[in-house]
Amino acid sequence: MCDLCNDPNLTPDAYVHQLRELLRDRPFLVQSVGGSTDSAEFSYTIGLTAHGLPELIVMGRRHDEATTLLKIWGDYVLGTSLVLPGETLATGPFVLEAVEVERPEEHLLMADSLFGPAVRALQLVWADDRGRWPWDPGHWARRSGQPVLGQRAPGYCPEHRPDRLEVPPYLDESP
Repeated sequence: MCDLCNDPNLTPDAYVHQLRELLRDRPFLVQSVGGSTDSAEFSYTIGLTAHGLPELIVMGRRHDEATTLLKIWGDYVLGTSLVLPGETLATGPFVLEAVEVERPEEHLLMADSLFGPAVRALQLVWADDRGRWPWDPGHWARRSGQPVLGQRAPGYCPEHRPDRLEVPPYLDESP
């Protein structure tokens, strides 16, 4: 997971300093919380706030899957187009819906430590392999589930969605 979890001698202030140093060389990082190397309770970006964008969070997916999704969509919002609450996104086997996170400071602790009240976030909520969403009866969620951290917004018609350019390809290789 993170260096702070793995190193009992690392202080939170020293970890925040490490994150600042890493963000000098890249536009954003991915932080995973809980679980093990293969499974995470949730994963989120750190650094999109510095570019005037919401951070992204994925709940209840394996670390590698969540990291891949966050890197794809983080790069997408940085270089191609905004993602808006209510928008449906497709990447390889994943169908996602962007939901605005109501209280990002409760889950994105390291982003909040770096950027404070400027942090906004979108949750990339995923449909299960039968196409059911967490708000649908019978949705299947991995181990820790998939709580939805905000209220759903109205969807966007692809023809009337502002500044939509393209959907990024799914990366098969692990991050």
